[in-house]
Amino acid sequence: MTPKEAIELGKKHNVQFVDLKFIDFPGVWQHTTIPAWRLDEDLFEDGIGFDGSSIRGWQPINASDMLMIPDASTAKIDPFYERPTITFVCTIHDPITKQEYSRDPRYIAKKAEAYLKQTGIGDTCFMGPEAEFFVFDNVRFDHSQANAGFYFLDSNEGIWNQGKEGTAENPNLGYKIRHKEGYFPVMPTDQLANLRMDMMAMLQETGVTVEVGHHEVATGGQCEIGCKFASLLVAADQLGWYKYVVRNVARKHGKSVTFMPKPLFGDNGSGMHVHQSLWKDGQPLFGGDGYAGLSDMARYYIGGIIKHAKSLAALTNPTTNSYRRLVPGFEAPVNLAYSSRNRSASVRIPISGPSPKAKRIEVRFPDPSCNPYLAFSAMLMAGLDGIQNKTDPGDPLDKDIYALSPEELRTVPKMPGSLDESLAALEEDHEYLLRGGVFTKDALDEWIEFKRTRELNPIRMRPTPHEFTLYYDI
Repeated sequence: MTPKEAIELGKKHNVQFVDLKFIDFPGVWQHTTIPAWRLDEDLFEDGIGFDGSSIRGWQPINASDMLMIPDASTAKIDPFYERPTITFVCTIHDPITKQEYSRDPRYIAKKAEAYLKQTGIGDTCFMGPEAEFFVFDNVRFDHSQANAGFYFLDSNEGIWNQGKEGTAENPNLGYKIRHKEGYFPVMPTDQLANLRMDMMAMLQETGVTVEVGHHEVATGGQCEIGCKFASLLVAADQLGWYKYVVRNVARKHGKSVTFMPKPLFGDNGSGMHVHQSLWKDGQPLFGGDGYAGLSDMARYYIGGIIKHAKSLAALTNPTTNSYRRLVPGFEAPVNLAYSSRNRSASVRIPISGPSPKAKRIEVRFPDPSCNPYLAFSAMLMAGLDGIQNKTDPGDPLDKDIYALSPEELRTVPKMPGSLDESLAALEEDHEYLLRGGVFTKDALDEWIEFKRTRELNPIRMRPTPHEFTLYYDI
């Protein structure tokens, strides 16, 4: 969509307002709103100014003026405002030079796509994220005091409510989902089917193609809605819309959605498996006559992912909560191996039929707490590094990884066990991200510093409830 077409779309829907959205460094959408009379072609050239020092991880106070410039191709009618509103996703620019900002995640994704073309390896990288989430009926948490801290989550379908006399249902109607038995039950056990349909319908109304929706494995409201793959930048934009729509539809139903990787103890966490493939001149590059129907290029791409997985984790699994999910011996794929069909491998080759167009790899360790622009770009850069250096991923591991003996497991590399470990890996292994100016040293340094000072250290300094169970009488 061109600026002129976007303006016409606004007129067609008699919009009263224009909402301008952009993503901050950690990966959360921000926005500002202007009246519709300001929607003209100059807006797509000049943008509007804002205070970058107030955005997490961005400009210092002495150089805080920035511009957000809307991308006309992202125009949508926002379904959640009471007054007719057209919305755009923006890229961030310096107000003096008009250069795009090095720490803007969307700009990093645009550079990653440009670098792919520059290498001559391909011209399109398709990404298909599968972001899981939890739906809760009651959410309370606080740790603002020196002497107290707690969280409380509740779901009508949570197994912990099976014997409760008074629930939000009032009375208790049974049909609670047992731990790890939430995959594909019908109603009334699946209490969220109609909610998911509303989410799926709203996503499609906003132009996001939905392929499937279902309850996920965990009790207490875990769900997934699968959307069609898209080119890297578009897929990242779509994931922003996905989170926005899912959260707001849930809120309209009096419920709350979280994309935290591990909000519940004792059951599956939420992952975000990412399907990936490279194409050139309209032709797929990952299909071949090798293992699982892969080309050598696809195997080298896997080699790059596995080689750089520990540093990738700082961007694909970027929260302390991410590592509550990435625990050896449990549901998440922490062992760095690849396999056809085997879901315990960190990289899987889905069974996709004989067509080379459907051939892809699935990276299974990321989670939905990531900033998609950064995570997708980093995985592409790792894969390209593997192709450029012909990195052999080794032999596939078609056994059940969780059933391997300790001796066999020792030979399989593993994901980092903490955010601290993944940030240290990123400090050591980041040259592949700097190629083509895709990531800058400044952006990576700020990411590491932000994560350590704003997230990791505050968690380190706070006691947890279970520590009192373990140590109060020590």
